[in-house]
Amino acid sequence: MKLTYLGHSTFMAEMNGKHLLIDPFITPNELAKGIDVNSIRADYLLITHGHGDHVADAESIGKRNNAKVISNFEIVSWFEKKGLAGHPMNHGGKVSFDFGTVKYVNAVHSSVLPDGTYGGNPGGFVVWNEEVCFYNAGDTALSMDMKLLPLTCPKLDFAILPVGDNFTMGYEDALLASDFIECDKIIGCHYDTFGYIKIDHAKAKKAFADKGKELILLPIGKSLDL
Repeated sequence: MKLTYLGHSTFMAEMNGKHLLIDPFITPNELAKGIDVNSIRADYLLITHGHGDHVADAESIGKRNNAKVISNFEIVSWFEKKGLAGHPMNHGGKVSFDFGTVKYVNAVHSSVLPDGTYGGNPGGFVVWNEEVCFYNAGDTALSMDMKLLPLTCPKLDFAILPVGDNFTMGYEDALLASDFIECDKIIGCHYDTFGYIKIDHAKAKKAFADKGKELILLPIGKSLDL
């Protein structure tokens, strides 16, 4: 699969010929001004929770691509009223799509949609098919629930974890989370976008390397083959 970082917590995952856009927040992000939003392809929009810095471009990209929203019931219902198709989920549930299987798992955070509508409980996703399995934690604190992932999902090839601190766990807790989920290849997200969440890249990477793990902080617009 191919994974492209589009800034903040936004990623494009290409699996089985399908484009999965995760938490689209691009046009309001000054750091992502080099990304051409109008050229983005998306078959599915995976949305972890309702905050504006995770849904800002979802409606426009979704309508342009006739993409399907995958999220909790409340968020899917909100986007359906805006004319987007969706598949609602809730914690612990999984479903198979044409690109693979998605499981919606717990996240410890808050969630409200941009117009003040209740956004349901925040979550993360474990996504897998015959080639790869990854965990996108969404915005979350460190949680003992993460220890359930190795018991309920295939072995993770990599995980996307927030590392920016203040609003989510920082890189120190993300390092502990990597133990809980039994995954040594971590891709960082939710860092540097705002003053509150700027991090020392070298210090964060060293903390992981000292434990024999890898923290990848992708430049915006760059891709990895995984």
